[in-house]
Amino acid sequence: MKQMALDLGLAPGPSLNRFFPGSNQAALEHLRLQVGEGWGMPRSPVPTYLWGETGCGKSYLLRAVAEALREQGGSVGWLDASTRFPSAFNERWSAVILDEVHFYNPVQQAAAFNWFVNATSPATGARRWVLAAGELPPSDLKLRDDLRTRLGWGEIYQLHLLTEEQRRGVLKDEAQQRGLTLPDDVMDYMLKRFSRDLGSLMQLLDHLDNFALRNKRALTIPLLKDMLETE
Repeated sequence: MKQMALDLGLAPGPSLNRFFPGSNQAALEHLRLQVGEGWGMPRSPVPTYLWGETGCGKSYLLRAVAEALREQGGSVGWLDASTRFPSAFNERWSAVILDEVHFYNPVQQAAAFNWFVNATSPATGARRWVLAAGELPPSDLKLRDDLRTRLGWGEIYQLHLLTEEQRRGVLKDEAQQRGLTLPDDVMDYMLKRFSRDLGSLMQLLDHLDNFALRNKRALTIPLLKDMLETE
């Protein structure tokens, strides 16, 4: 059965508190420690790099960190593979976040290197934290040498996909917190026919919750099919 990836756009904003770590607890605790001071400034300027295959939560964690820093009054420089025209480094940034580095083109690589150098240089004032993520460890990235070596300077964490049992547990717990009953057949349908990474599944559950509430119906496979046909 062909899987479908959804872009539903109705899920709550990214949050470190909503990330289920599985075997990625060390990485999550490191990020929480960095943003836990509440001043909009990370605790340490030592760079951090997350890597792992698609669906392990790299981008979600980067967005959650950016949101946490903004909520504390900080600002971040954000660069990912969709950024066609990267801006110049801004000294007001409290952190630099580089997502999808394995996809960077030469222009993006040049901008990322410039941001990294400025963020870690005392000449621009206080050192800023650099948080980056990619699908490969730094040494295996097909990037310019000076950027690749810098991405490997600090803390490096490999992220792992959740097992199917863990995904099922997270979905069950999330449904219970919402006051919902998520039957096993509905969960089976979700896992077989949609993108299996946890972020997509949580978005699907959020959308299904809203649809069920509007239509005053329980979570069933017919309800899920109706939702996909009408929205």
